[in-house]
Amino acid sequence: MLNTYVSRLLISALLAVFAGAAAAQSTAMFRGGPSHRGVYEGQLQGTSATVKWRFNTEGRIISSPAIVNGAVYVGSFDGNMYALDEQKGSPLWRFGTDGPVTSSAAVADGTVFFGSYDGNFYALDASTGKEKWRFATRGERRFAAKHIHGIDPPGETMPDFWDFYLSSPVISNGAVYFGSGDGNVYKLDAASGRQLWQFATGDVVHSSPALYENTVFVGSFDKYFYAIDAVTGQLKWKFKTGEDPQIHNQEGITSSPAILDGTVYFGCRNATVYALSASDGTLKWTHKGNRGWVSVSPAVADGKVYVATGSDKAFKVLDATNGNVLYSKAIGAGTFASPAIIGHVALLATFDGQLRSIDLSKDTQTMLLPAAPLPPIQLMSNFYDEHVAGMMARLKQGAFLSSPVFHDGTIFIGHTDGSLIALGVK
Repeated sequence: MLNTYVSRLLISALLAVFAGAAAAQSTAMFRGGPSHRGVYEGQLQGTSATVKWRFNTEGRIISSPAIVNGAVYVGSFDGNMYALDEQKGSPLWRFGTDGPVTSSAAVADGTVFFGSYDGNFYALDASTGKEKWRFATRGERRFAAKHIHGIDPPGETMPDFWDFYLSSPVISNGAVYFGSGDGNVYKLDAASGRQLWQFATGDVVHSSPALYENTVFVGSFDKYFYAIDAVTGQLKWKFKTGEDPQIHNQEGITSSPAILDGTVYFGCRNATVYALSASDGTLKWTHKGNRGWVSVSPAVADGKVYVATGSDKAFKVLDATNGNVLYSKAIGAGTFASPAIIGHVALLATFDGQLRSIDLSKDTQTMLLPAAPLPPIQLMSNFYDEHVAGMMARLKQGAFLSSPVFHDGTIFIGHTDGSLIALGVK
């Protein structure tokens, strides 16, 4: 009996250790781990939220936070990577780069990894913020095209002001993978920053790569989705999405893939969700919306795919096997931040500055962080500069581009007013 009792204690202890490791893993990098499934441990119960703390930076926060060992790591448009105390929001350290940090951090083996618009990819000591190494890409830039989104003047090549994010890194087996505005996907040695390989696509790569069975999956603004051998950097297969050669509005992949049970799911700006075979790129199904970009990274759990759209202003749950719509709810706002799934609850941070909690078991929607309705953007003309000014005004008014992360009963999310917010729900 004693041996049985001791065995049960040991098994319980091991399960607790594994559960703790899984919880840490789920918040250590963008979308909860190498497969980017967007699912977080715990239960989110209650319909009201209280602000535990708010930390203000000097630039808008577009990146999503990572939480490891009592610290929250988040980048800001002010060029800094911040480490904050998870319980208090007090600063532990900050590290300055020479460009906005819109890449979400990944943390492994006491090191914080992220990219900056200064064209460098950084590795910092997670405890002190001291630089371990940096790797220079060929330079960051946004996707650009002539007459983009139908904006004047038609003959001018314009940076896409809707291209918000930088690629966020994924870490596995001592290596770090990320995409770049220089059109490449990189694999570096995580300990030294030494380049192990680079893979060239045809345009900007701001999708965040996912890793599954020794394969790197990532999309590019060249309209292709790629499967790359994680060891050699050689192409396994590629899949072409839609084209829009006149105004380049309905093309390009900014969504980061999610992978489950041999299928890779991702969204495209041609208003489509794709499901492909991870082994050979065979198309399994598509779900086509109206003209609403699917910029979010899908969440995948329990045979379901969770997505939200831009101008369609809808949240949908799709059958993972065939793409059929199982649930659809109008949310009244476009969505760029990716959904987080906690049990039967979906968290959505939308472009109107609202944080929504959708209880799928009850079909109820709660505003966890209510915001005043935002006025429509008024443009004086269709000229590029007017559109940029309108976007800057909207971001200043307040929007969510950062994806929510749930850890130990608390929601962490960045805001375009420059703050990182920690919310308790009850």
